[in-house]
Amino acid sequence: MTATVTGLDETTLELSLKSIKGFAKDRLPDQKLIAWDERDECPIEIVRGMCGAELGIQLLFIPEAFGGMGGGAFDMYRVCEEMARIDLGIATSVLATFLGSDPINVGATPEQKKHWLTRIAEEGLLFAYGATEPAAGSDLAALRTRAERVIEDGRIIGYRISGSKQWISNGGVADAYSILANAPGGPSWFIVEKGAPGFSQGKPEDKHGIRLSNTAALSLDEVYVDADRLIGGEEGLGLIQAQAVFGYTRLTVAAFGLGGGWAALDRAIPYSTDRIQAGSPLSEKQGYTHKLIVPHVAHLEAGRAFIEEIAERIDAGEGSLNTEGAIAKYLATEAGNLAADASIQALGGYGYTHEFMIEKIKRDVRITTIYEGTSEIMEMTISRDRWQLHLKTRGQHYHEQARTLEALHARHPDVGANTVALALHALAEVMEKARLGRLTRYQHVLLRLGELIAHAECAASLCRRAARLSEGKLHEKAHRRFGAKALAALSRVFARETAGKVADEGLRLAVGAGGVSDTEMPAFEAALGLPAIHRAQAGLIRDMDYIADVLYGRAEAAAKLSA
Repeated sequence: MTATVTGLDETTLELSLKSIKGFAKDRLPDQKLIAWDERDECPIEIVRGMCGAELGIQLLFIPEAFGGMGGGAFDMYRVCEEMARIDLGIATSVLATFLGSDPINVGATPEQKKHWLTRIAEEGLLFAYGATEPAAGSDLAALRTRAERVIEDGRIIGYRISGSKQWISNGGVADAYSILANAPGGPSWFIVEKGAPGFSQGKPEDKHGIRLSNTAALSLDEVYVDADRLIGGEEGLGLIQAQAVFGYTRLTVAAFGLGGGWAALDRAIPYSTDRIQAGSPLSEKQGYTHKLIVPHVAHLEAGRAFIEEIAERIDAGEGSLNTEGAIAKYLATEAGNLAADASIQALGGYGYTHEFMIEKIKRDVRITTIYEGTSEIMEMTISRDRWQLHLKTRGQHYHEQARTLEALHARHPDVGANTVALALHALAEVMEKARLGRLTRYQHVLLRLGELIAHAECAASLCRRAARLSEGKLHEKAHRRFGAKALAALSRVFARETAGKVADEGLRLAVGAGGVSDTEMPAFEAALGLPAIHRAQAGLIRDMDYIADVLYGRAEAAAKLSA
């Protein structure tokens, strides 16, 4: 993959990120964020300032033709991660306008795009995405909101929309709403403005986290809209328009998970240098670093590697990449949630109190595994798509992927590509055993395959990222927290974990579902490559020691790796 520049140039992106950091430093200190959280208050003046002339974040995702900056997927990932590092509730409020305008970006007529996107750019108009319903959840095809035609002189002049929406970000504060409803011609998106007769917003939800984001139910009682509020001017395109951006929108939530996880770890790491236990800092104890810090850094950076690959591909015009977006969201949000949880443990009693941000970050980042499709929906999406690839290639898809990693290992023997190849070969064998035994008739097996697939593909991505960094070929807008040697070590750590997970969990699933008899067990264990995977664990502690030294800036880090 060669780096391409789509959207903002590197300098403009870095200036935008610097502006966001500066705004947060001046206007959003931890004490204010904690106070708003305790009051369950959305600081709407801050949100409007960020989406208006004061900061102009909304311009990043508006095409240049309509007064925006025309940012691409890579730009959105970097901005979303930075926003999440500040506060996930505010990030959700700001990016809700991006989500709400997605149907317009994807499916609107030229006139509709000019009108609405220009207003977002120039006025800082806040949008909301009205898709989810009380009885349907994430199943957009099960929606009950209806749009009845209003006909005059034989032509459609408008629609009357009736129904309910729930869990709508910016639901109580948006200026305009994209509403998904069943028209006579099928599911369709409509634009409804705040204040329309019959349109009301519920009180803010009392949420576990992201309390700085307004979330409210919507009620529509024969709300009239003119025909030109039907996005695209044609009924029945709503689900197609929604699905066209799943890969893109899931990438933004993946970046939220990444930013939230790092926000927590970046508080746990310095804490451990000052906290003395049994005569030395926690930062010098493997029981702390090797359990609560290093593994979570590896998971987050594996998620980053996959996010950056998919962002590059989307910007290169490869389409929405829905399954890849699901993989990115699944791994990065699960990693962020676990990193925040570990950071609470890392601070002990301090981590558990409202006085410190980590407790709030943990509550906030939890939502990333739920909205824009739960982790379970992501697992199902991943496994169904890759199952079809397994069948179409007669079981060779992941064996072929493994061979590309073996070739990468020949060029870069330090990034763990050979270990990931073992994981991919094992994954192919598990999936083939599932085919032969018809094990995917068990939903649990299907979902767990989704988990194994996500880990294996992200491990491969991290290997490629480490190799590209060592060659000086990383995307010019890529995040660069780690140098080539440190990233290679992180890749090896994650590769080892992934290989063990795929082989051991795959074996457990196949046996547990009745797909492997006692007589077949030795041959299946050999096919999984268990001895080679176990041998590949050699060097794990040394690599974890080195990563810890890098994270804590210890001078012996470079010497330890080369010793």
